Amino acid sequence: MCHTAQTTKLKGNLMAIWISRAPSNIALIKYMGKSEGNIPCNGSLSYTLHKFETEVSLELCRGQDVFEDRMGLGARSVERFLEHLKRLKQLTGCGEFFHVKSRNNFPHSAGIASSASSFAALTICAFNAMGEIQNSTPPSPEEMSRVSRLASGSSCRSFFSPWCFWEGENARKIDIKIDDLMHDLLLVNGGLKAVSSGEAHRLVKSSLLFPERAQRAKIRLEKLMKSMNDGDWSGAHQLCWEEFWDMHALFETSCPSFGYMTADTIAVLSGIRKFWKTRLDGPLTTVDAGCNVHLLWRRDQTELQQRMRETICADMPGVGIL
Repeated sequence: MCHTAQTTKLKGNLMAIWISRAPSNIALIKYMGKSEGNIPCNGSLSYTLHKFETEVSLELCRGQDVFEDRMGLGARSVERFLEHLKRLKQLTGCGEFFHVKSRNNFPHSAGIASSASSFAALTICAFNAMGEIQNSTPPSPEEMSRVSRLASGSSCRSFFSPWCFWEGENARKIDIKIDDLMHDLLLVNGGLKAVSSGEAHRLVKSSLLFPERAQRAKIRLEKLMKSMNDGDWSGAHQLCWEEFWDMHALFETSCPSFGYMTADTIAVLSGIRKFWKTRLDGPLTTVDAGCNVHLLWRRDQTELQQRMRETICADMPGVGIL
């Protein structure tokens, strides 16, 4: 389970503060399209990004639950956070009120799935706090993952590391031989999303490409896991490349159509393709429902990683690297 939690009690006071952290994750086999309860239309495979974490703290207070929005999340995001806290209180039978604080160690709206890490951290923190208040044992990681999924589908994957497989109601850790990767996020300036990820899940069902999407993802997932376990990095790269384009093709063929990629996204992807072609090696590449590009590197590719960073900085000065 990917979290750290600690409890601090203030001296001479019954008040207490609970602090928990959870990482984000990036899916190489995507899920797109879902039903009620955030049940995905297809299985997905994700890699846990430990360097990008959200920290959530809960402090006992009186009167009502309060969320302190220090990141400018907006009214709807704050509402979702408090709705999930209410759900957790109902599940545990807890009648206390909490002052909630949340912060990321990465920029908000930077193309990192902050909803995954934030709702996972809130779920962990709340179950730990309520367990201590009620003198009960917190649920298992699998149970917490299922509850967290109700607030944010992708958050259920942040409970397992380094690889997570999610299908239906359940996410779980899955063993893959290549399990220690380096991550780069190439930040492309695309502004705020015109279509939210939640709306995208609804719209893609209108695409003529959608009915066979689940089967394509299933076949690609099986092939990707085999390639990774066989050490076929080039084959894995090709499958990841096909997969994110498959998802973005759903966006572009929905009714109405929409998209996230910008001219700079395409330029970055063109540069990555050229890099692979000339060196016959490179990173696994994926693009989520946004304009930014995620790269995953093997540990023996440090020199290649540095060369690509230098190339991007020289050729595309407007693209940042995290």
